[in-house]
Amino acid sequence: MGLLPIINRWKNLVLAAVGLAFLLSLLVAFLLPNIYQSTAVFYPTNPETTDPDRIVSEGGKLQLGGRAEDLDRVITIGESQPVAELMIKRFDLYKHYNVGSPGDEKAEQDALEAFDKKLNIVHNDRDAIELTVEDNDKVLAARMANTLVQVIDSINQQLTFENRRSIIELYRDRASFLEKEFVQAHDSLLAARRRYGVYGMDRESRYIAKEIIETESALRRAEGEGNSGKAAGLRRALKGLTQADGGNVYNLESYTKGLDLITGLYSRFNDVQTRLQEARGAYETARLTISSRISSIYVVQKAFPATKKAKPVRSLIVISSVLITLVLSIIFITLLELYRGNLGLSSLRRVE
Repeated sequence: MGLLPIINRWKNLVLAAVGLAFLLSLLVAFLLPNIYQSTAVFYPTNPETTDPDRIVSEGGKLQLGGRAEDLDRVITIGESQPVAELMIKRFDLYKHYNVGSPGDEKAEQDALEAFDKKLNIVHNDRDAIELTVEDNDKVLAARMANTLVQVIDSINQQLTFENRRSIIELYRDRASFLEKEFVQAHDSLLAARRRYGVYGMDRESRYIAKEIIETESALRRAEGEGNSGKAAGLRRALKGLTQADGGNVYNLESYTKGLDLITGLYSRFNDVQTRLQEARGAYETARLTISSRISSIYVVQKAFPATKKAKPVRSLIVISSVLITLVLSIIFITLLELYRGNLGLSSLRRVE
């Protein structure tokens, strides 16, 4: 109440200041361009669950992200400088923001700062990501928001894509190595079969055993009959059937030795063959999956052109300007009155 007399004395100045503030703020408010906001909402996913290798081989399922590391990773990608530079070049924001030409350091820095001010990426209370782009062109704002979501998705996929490229090289090298091992094992097995005459036929062992038994029986009969000539021939035949130096291709000694060797070689051959088939299957699967792209985010809401402006709130600008001017005017005239009062009091004391 003590200020009312002061305000009354200076009412013309106060009213002039308030009126001028009203007119200027009204002019500025209507000169400011309309700013529109477009928002896209999406959930990030765990990169491991979107890896095609895991989905194909392990039957994995897509899992929506709610983990702190997934949310932080997506926000970090969206706010990174490479993403901002890509968006600036794709939409020619140098011209749109009127900051200069590409290649100029100041123009590039101004464009980055302008884009950063118009971008907002936050983690909401429902574990989703809200990506908002502001611009005076509502259609451009929506396009930029949707494109930025795609860019984030693409970069997020690269986290597994680069690893898969390295893995497919390992699969190919492993398959090539096993192919050489397979050929070597096959050649060793074939050479052993040729050397020892063991081809794995059912009647090989039965034939040798039958011939040995029959020859030995005939030898015993010849010895019993006293037929030395026949017995000598049967002894040579028996030696050929039982000893490697007897001259027979099929003999018990070579067959047994070859059978033991071929059993080991066949086991090795079978193992390499199984591993080679698995390696070829893994390589073919890797080649198939590396060309497949599974989205690393789940878009809940795409960005659409805004139906109304987000700012400026012109009435708020005018009202706040008038109120601030009124308060500053009152402070100014109050200080002026106090100064005059102190000055008059000092003059009176000097007169006394």
